[in-house]
Amino acid sequence: MTSATRTTDVISIRQRVLPQPLFSLVLLAVWLLAQGKLELSTIIGGVILALVLPAFTYRFTDTFPKVRRIRPLIQYIVIVMWDILIANLTVARLILGPARKLKPTFLEVPVKLTNPYAITIFAATISLTPGTVSANLSGDRKTLLVHALSTEDPDAEIQLMKARYEAPLLEIFQ
Repeated sequence: MTSATRTTDVISIRQRVLPQPLFSLVLLAVWLLAQGKLELSTIIGGVILALVLPAFTYRFTDTFPKVRRIRPLIQYIVIVMWDILIANLTVARLILGPARKLKPTFLEVPVKLTNPYAITIFAATISLTPGTVSANLSGDRKTLLVHALSTEDPDAEIQLMKARYEAPLLEIFQ
C-alpha cells in the first residue's frame, strides 16, 4: 500500500466519520451551552449528537455556501449576540414606555446575497434581533420585507441591517 493510498483512505474515513467538522463543533458547543452543566453524560450526549446529526445531513450541504473566512464568521456571531442583547433592552424600554413612542413600519431591504442559505441566515438574523422580523422574501430574492417595531429613520435602519449583517455575510460566503 502506497503512502498516497493510505492518505486517501484516512481522508475518506475522516469524511465519513466527520463530514462537517465545523458544524459538529458548533453543535457540540451549542449543546453544552444549552445544557448549562458540564458533566460526563452531557459531554457524551453532545459528542454523539455532533457525530450523528452531520452524518445524516451531509447530503444537504452541497448547496450550502462554503465559509471562505473564519475570522469574519466569528466577528459576525459576536456582533449578532451583542445586537440581540441591546435590542432586548431597547424593546423592553419601548414596550414598557408610552405607546405613542412606537413607530412600527415595514422596510423593504434590498438583498445582494444570492445563495438561498445565505439569504436565510440574513433573514433569520434580522428576526433574531428583537424589534424586527423578516416577513417575506420577494420571488426574485432581491427584496426582504422586514417589520420593525419602531424606527425613526427607515432608510438608516435598512442601511444598518445591510452593513451589520449582509456585508459580513457577503464576506464570509461569497
